[in-house]
Amino acid sequence: MSDEEHHFESKADAGASKTYPQQAGTIRKNGYIVIKNRPCKVVEVSTSKTGKHGHAKCHFVGIDIFTAKKLEDIVPSSHNCDVPHVNRTDYQLIDISEDGFVSLLTDSGDTKDDLKLPTDESLLKQIKEGFAEGKDLVVSVMSAMGEEQICALKDIGPK
Repeated sequence: MSDEEHHFESKADAGASKTYPQQAGTIRKNGYIVIKNRPCKVVEVSTSKTGKHGHAKCHFVGIDIFTAKKLEDIVPSSHNCDVPHVNRTDYQLIDISEDGFVSLLTDSGDTKDDLKLPTDESLLKQIKEGFAEGKDLVVSVMSAMGEEQICALKDIGPK
């Protein structure tokens, strides 16, 4: 053993993977799957029978959790698929800036200022109107594969 110190330069974050493998045959409707490098919620799964060459195939239809685009993929049921780590966190809304960014209060009392307002028209309208009326609003932020987006809104009563 040498007494030298080894320094490793890494651009990764704490070694946490953005996805984990799961056998295609075990992924169900309302679960999550990565299709074409996008995190998707599974809306439909169909499995074909084993053919002449052996593998049963799973046909997945998923909706991208950030862009709401429909994506499809066909994978042999015995093969592994990537499943995204999807987290949902609630934050209290503090402020909306002129350039479309929101200021959110975390559980630890810090502020989070790197999120834009959602692109979904009805959710955007609800957030802006509720904030203008001075309501206490809590937004749900969904994060997966290094992306984050506001996906829901709760009113926790008047100030």
